[in-house]
Amino acid sequence: MPQLRIGDYITMPGSGLLTGTPYTDLEQADLAQFLATWEEWHHQALSVLRHRIHPTAEIHRTALIGDDVIIGPGVRVWEFSTVRAGSVLGAGVSVGFNCEVTRAFVGDGTVLGHRIGLNRTLVGARAHLSANVTAAAISLWSPRLSRPEREIRFRVPGGIYRCGTPRFGVLLGDGVQTGNNISLGPGLAVGRDCRIASGVTLAGRTLPERSIVTAPHTAETHVRRSR
Repeated sequence: MPQLRIGDYITMPGSGLLTGTPYTDLEQADLAQFLATWEEWHHQALSVLRHRIHPTAEIHRTALIGDDVIIGPGVRVWEFSTVRAGSVLGAGVSVGFNCEVTRAFVGDGTVLGHRIGLNRTLVGARAHLSANVTAAAISLWSPRLSRPEREIRFRVPGGIYRCGTPRFGVLLGDGVQTGNNISLGPGLAVGRDCRIASGVTLAGRTLPERSIVTAPHTAETHVRRSR
């Protein structure tokens, strides 16, 4: 089976937040290997961290933060957002208004704009997701979406990559930027410094680094004067 090395897409947080935890091996890990051990890695990390939530993090009083979430220095979580289910927010991450971050790893300096939904997704450093971006983790073709069974698979240069799980959203590389109203996943790997325009839907594939993706309807938009 083809391999997919996480470090070819994202960079580990550099703040020392996860030093001494299994997450230090993240860049070397194969994606499917990581997905199979993610929960165990996270429990081990929680057991050794001095501060689960760094003292310099700013969390709005209306935000909901799970008991097993790790939040780095300088993070800001804004109004009515939820971060839960063993998520990790690296240093300087900003989570905007009304976001939901579930079992996600978000790298240093990344900005999640407004109404961002991440589910079982990894985001690299310095990415910027504008607004109304969803990373879905469950295949629509599972017989019951509440109990997904269909393994997530997607195309990679060497063939078909098997995630070994029915729950995986997206691997978003360092420096990825998006427009708004975008649907990503399940089963997607986006290379470093890609640009994804508004209105795009992507799943089941990989994108090389520095790709630019636009939706046909945006390219075909016409502007004319009224009579």
